[in-house]
Amino acid sequence: MRIAAVDLISSTCFPALAAQELGFYKAEGLDVQIELFPQLRGAAALKEGKVDAMMAGSVYDLLTPFPQWAGVKLLVALSHGTPWLLVVRSDLPAKRGDLGVLKGLRIAAAHGPDLAFKRMLTDAGVDMEREGIRMVDPAGSEGSRVSFGIFAAQALKAGEIDGFWANAMGAETAVRAGAGKILLDVRRGDGPPEARHYTFAALATTDEFLTRDPVAAAAAVRAIVKTQKALRADPALALKVGERRFPPEAAPLIAAIVEQDLPFYQPAVLEEDVGRLNGFAQSMGILSRPVPYEQVVAVRFRGLWAS
Repeated sequence: MRIAAVDLISSTCFPALAAQELGFYKAEGLDVQIELFPQLRGAAALKEGKVDAMMAGSVYDLLTPFPQWAGVKLLVALSHGTPWLLVVRSDLPAKRGDLGVLKGLRIAAAHGPDLAFKRMLTDAGVDMEREGIRMVDPAGSEGSRVSFGIFAAQALKAGEIDGFWANAMGAETAVRAGAGKILLDVRRGDGPPEARHYTFAALATTDEFLTRDPVAAAAAVRAIVKTQKALRADPALALKVGERRFPPEAAPLIAAIVEQDLPFYQPAVLEEDVGRLNGFAQSMGILSRPVPYEQVVAVRFRGLWAS
């Protein structure tokens, strides 16, 4: 089973990577290969049949190659809540939650997550143009093997940007280096309340694959559920995965980050999750109308989420 990923150096989709490294896919009879793709190309690879499934860190990315959720289904949630944090330069005189400090700043965000950042500012009553907030792309950030969060932390330290919107690994890297401080962690209640539920991470596959190999799809769901359960029982398992798959400087951080994220590692994709997701997608113009829950989620596997 081939699974696409756009970023492995992150806690967001970590259960899908851990399922491979800790042997949970193998225990379910699956031979899984996780393949890296540039940002937004993972969803395209799924559409084009280059992979069988995708680790989607922002599930609304699927709507570009699969308009109106046609032909794709979410199998199981990897982690809940909008996974990105807003980090700014550590020397800025800003208290946590103070969006006024963004005036005139250069903020980096990957393509895809940038939609959530822009919507968050709108919901917070911040006009980007009036405040002179500029979105920038640090040179080299689109590389297929670049972890955007870590790359952005390095760019912040180098003075190339004033802040970034990225995953917890990027935020932790910047904070520990003394280059940045967390301004917002929307998943934990900072910023406008609706920002907490713009999106979530999930494992997705195509309707074609569900027809062709439903046994493999079910096995993948079981593997993710068991991995999440194992991580909740022993967060130190994350370090073993990090030492095998992460760069040396990132590996020691992942266990602490995963332990903080344990409450979000729940497999169920609820109707309210899909409703909020679709509402966000409509607000950003990437979904034209609401789509029923059953057309977004592979509901036949709901019974496996509690196993």
